[in-house]
Amino acid sequence: MPELTVDFITSLDGFGAAEGWPGFWGMEGPEYLDWLATSPERDHPALMGANTYRLMSGLAEQYPDEAGMAELAAMPKVVFSSTVREPLVWPNTRLVSGDAVEAVRAMKRDGTRPMRTLGSVSLCRSLLVAGLVDRFRVVLFPVITGSTGRDRIYDGYPDVALELVEHRLFDGRLQLLEYIPTVLAAPPGEHPE
Repeated sequence: MPELTVDFITSLDGFGAAEGWPGFWGMEGPEYLDWLATSPERDHPALMGANTYRLMSGLAEQYPDEAGMAELAAMPKVVFSSTVREPLVWPNTRLVSGDAVEAVRAMKRDGTRPMRTLGSVSLCRSLLVAGLVDRFRVVLFPVITGSTGRDRIYDGYPDVALELVEHRLFDGRLQLLEYIPTVLAAPPGEHPE
């Protein structure tokens, strides 16, 4: 059964972005960019929700020459949405309009390729609660964005125990931490499967 990795970049205080800061908080370096460009995972389907699709496809269209945009366009992508309509503007993207958890469950059952997420905080939370996440990976950027932070990642998440299975330092400042997650307690109204 193929593995699913939840993949986030985050500030030290748990935000995915910040107002007035550039992408990657302006701290992406050559080691990190090389890892992104050469990782075998770039060929793994990237799963995302509608908001991430709209944001990322818009950035790809607006800044096609920006670092990493060609790689994002080339990778296979699946967007889960009842509001996004075909034809999709971002190349190599497939639309799934049904229940995301059931669709990913079927992809894991019937598929052969590992998968990962791209942003999509609520999608990742739902997949984690459903017990479908095999790896939880974070690249931690050394900034605190308490005043300007956007896209707070862990609000509404279940309690999760994390077993560290890999770590790496990029460019002397970015920390990759990869874990095997175990959901301990789901948020109110949700039940782990």
